[in-house]
Amino acid sequence: MITEKYTIKHIQFWQIILSLGIASLFIFATMYFMQPLLPLLTENFQISVSYASLAMSMTTIGLIFGLLIIGFLSDRRGRTKFIHLSIICSTILLFVIPLIKMFIFIILLRFVQGFLLAGLLSTALAYMAEEIDPKYFGFATTLYISCNSIGGMMGRFVTGYIAEQYTWQIALYILAIFGVVTFFLVLFNLPSSRYFTEVQSKVKDDIKGFIVHFKNPTLLLMFGLGMVLQISFTGMWTYLPFHLLEAPYELSLKEVSYFYFAYSLGVIGAPIAGLLTARYNISHLRVAGVLILCSGMMITLGNSLVLITIGLCIVCLGFFISHALATATVSQTATHHKGSASSLYLVAYYLGVSLGTTSLAPLWENYQWMGVILFAAILPAIYVFLVKGYQTIQTKK
Repeated sequence: MITEKYTIKHIQFWQIILSLGIASLFIFATMYFMQPLLPLLTENFQISVSYASLAMSMTTIGLIFGLLIIGFLSDRRGRTKFIHLSIICSTILLFVIPLIKMFIFIILLRFVQGFLLAGLLSTALAYMAEEIDPKYFGFATTLYISCNSIGGMMGRFVTGYIAEQYTWQIALYILAIFGVVTFFLVLFNLPSSRYFTEVQSKVKDDIKGFIVHFKNPTLLLMFGLGMVLQISFTGMWTYLPFHLLEAPYELSLKEVSYFYFAYSLGVIGAPIAGLLTARYNISHLRVAGVLILCSGMMITLGNSLVLITIGLCIVCLGFFISHALATATVSQTATHHKGSASSLYLVAYYLGVSLGTTSLAPLWENYQWMGVILFAAILPAIYVFLVKGYQTIQTKK
């Protein structure tokens, strides 16, 4: 019987990586599958782009509520039960959504689904930290986050491709079948918790732990950066299909789906950022990541599909470098209640997803791709400029 925490020499370590990795892939695919389908939804339901985008943004709002509530409950009721419930309940909704005839009910179900998706996201890292040896936790986390990136990419690509070949309903049924397979794999493969300790503190003490982070200027700046990064990144990806379906490109949805492979740069972006922090200042690297993202945004304004592809790849690289380093900064800066600090960053991060999906709709409707990209490129640049200015002033005091 294994008494110490799992290391790479234990089969249970790899069972955890496999289970949570595939679960993460399913959860992120489910979170983002609507993004490439928005043009189809506007046509099928005869609705505006702004209205259709709520199928994405309301999911993220539900996710934010779930991160706060389920994260709190998992500290008191355990980890694995919420992971199991997150997968199976999200899967059931994938079977239900294609049957809905009124779009308002699709939006409501996507809100509920977002809440349910948080069951995995709010517990996976905590479970890994409890069960895996600290020496190998960083390695395990990198593999897990890589699956996040792959899941987001495959969710966009596969559903867009299948929807073009068949229907968007069939695309959801296929994703739901994958969810069933994922559920049984996790149910029978993920080791039970051995080191979970139920939190005994009072609710008011947890609330104080949250509030104290709002008094830390560095944490506030990182929360803001996470939100700004996602507003730009999600905004660009949300309106890319609309841009490429129109003249002069007039691509099919299946052809547009291939552009989501640029997202695979996220798989290497985080490890690259981690390696570079050993030699360079993390703050400078974070700014560099933002500037890379902004440069890529501007390149996508080119008329050539080659330029757009190159720009998307550069955007993804810059985004995941910046995001990884912002996450690391939060963990390093928080001296206590590190879990709540990470949760607050994720809340800000996914709030940015919601804002990037819907709030940029007026820019698209009035100024098309040019308006969306100029805003998405300028916003992060202005933010880091203001942050550096603030830090310079504070240093001189």
